[in-house]
Amino acid sequence: MNDVSNLLSLGSKVLSIKPAKCIRVYNKRNKGTIGDKVLVAVNGEMKKGWIVGARLPSVNGWPRFDSNNVVLIDNDGNPLGTRILVPVPARLRSLSGDITKILSIASSFV
Repeated sequence: MNDVSNLLSLGSKVLSIKPAKCIRVYNKRNKGTIGDKVLVAVNGEMKKGWIVGARLPSVNGWPRFDSNNVVLIDNDGNPLGTRILVPVPARLRSLSGDITKILSIASSFV
């Protein structure tokens, strides 16, 4: 999974970041899709995040992306970055919870 926010809070580690590895999906099916909360490992640290793009077939109006994208959040649900660098699905607006904080810093919607 690729992190798509600019990570100011990780400082100089940003230059050596590897793709995040998904450890746990917080839903009943244990398969991650767009709009699911996940636990990922980034540079040896465990962080929570929201999936905002997935390489799955387009189903019921959800767009298909070329890569799996995640936005990292802290324990309070605030995004770790200050902006999101890729388009975010507009249908995420219908979901409730901490994802509204992510939608407020998104620059473009699909």
